[in-house]
Amino acid sequence: MERRSIRRASPLLLVLGFGFIIAVYNVLSMVISSKSSVPDIESENSHVVLGTPGAKFHVALTATEDPYSQWQSRIMYYWYKRMRGMVGSDLGEFTRILHSGKADNLMEEIPSFVVDPLPKGLDHDYVVLNRPWAFVQWLERAQIKEEYILMAEPDHILVNPLPNLAQGKSRPAGFPFFYIEPEKNEKIIRKYYPEENGPVMNIDPIGNSPSIIDKDLLWKIAPTWMNVSLRMKEDDETDKAFGWVLEMYAYAVASALHGVKHVLRKDFMLQPPWDLEIGNKFILHYTYGCDYNMKGELTYGTIGEWRFDKRSYLDGPPPRNLSLPPQGVPESVVRLVKMVNEATEKIPGWDAVKEA
Repeated sequence: MERRSIRRASPLLLVLGFGFIIAVYNVLSMVISSKSSVPDIESENSHVVLGTPGAKFHVALTATEDPYSQWQSRIMYYWYKRMRGMVGSDLGEFTRILHSGKADNLMEEIPSFVVDPLPKGLDHDYVVLNRPWAFVQWLERAQIKEEYILMAEPDHILVNPLPNLAQGKSRPAGFPFFYIEPEKNEKIIRKYYPEENGPVMNIDPIGNSPSIIDKDLLWKIAPTWMNVSLRMKEDDETDKAFGWVLEMYAYAVASALHGVKHVLRKDFMLQPPWDLEIGNKFILHYTYGCDYNMKGELTYGTIGEWRFDKRSYLDGPPPRNLSLPPQGVPESVVRLVKMVNEATEKIPGWDAVKEA
């Protein structure tokens, strides 16, 4: 696939560029027809991995230079390295896409690619709005040798060797999120996915991450994803309805506008404390706080006598050797803390204060 280099542009030129993309999108939305098949949802208990085994995928996560993002990225990269050479893994190379516009102090530790943030004010202090714009720039400028890409996030930990779950180039693999509900939000969705494109059920209940997708297919979706995200954020009704998952809805809509259906894999990811066992799942996502009393009972919504919550460490990394949870706490939470502890023990200079 031919790539064109992107030079750094002024905020004004970027905004003008966004205007052009919006114009292109308006044309695309009238001519692109989406597929009408019902999405496939693989059983979360299935031991059969249906995908494209042996086809390596590039691991890409977007991040900032903030301490909160940095310590999560370091743990994620540690477990990527541990899992990469294991039997059954199709992990290729790794890139932290840093959308701060400048290098930080982790460039030598983690393979990183610096891209520009959105022009000042355009993200409305919603930092993840930079994610689609970051992918547009990275796909345009980077040399990516793998044919597939795993879009991941800093708070992901690989817990089992991850094969390529995509079913060929036209069927990316995604994770179904219970809170992404296009059909329940049809009135809003129709602002971005007109009726001529087909039923709202064509839109998968996903975000961009985690997903394993053909590189050229992502190349087509990413500009639309960026444009839809910006349009959604500018619309007060949409912004209020979708909140912190707005950018996820935008990716789902953008994929449908390009006629792309994802194979939905419940085994792609687990999210403690709600998912209790690791089993055959591949990615542990520690986005939710884990609060328990000393009897091992969940006290979600109330700070527990024992807790692990990534938001407790907004200004710096968690200490080494975190205390293990009380007896009776689910395996998924115990495994999470053990994996964090292993990474923080093994990563050099973990306790040192890093300055950008």
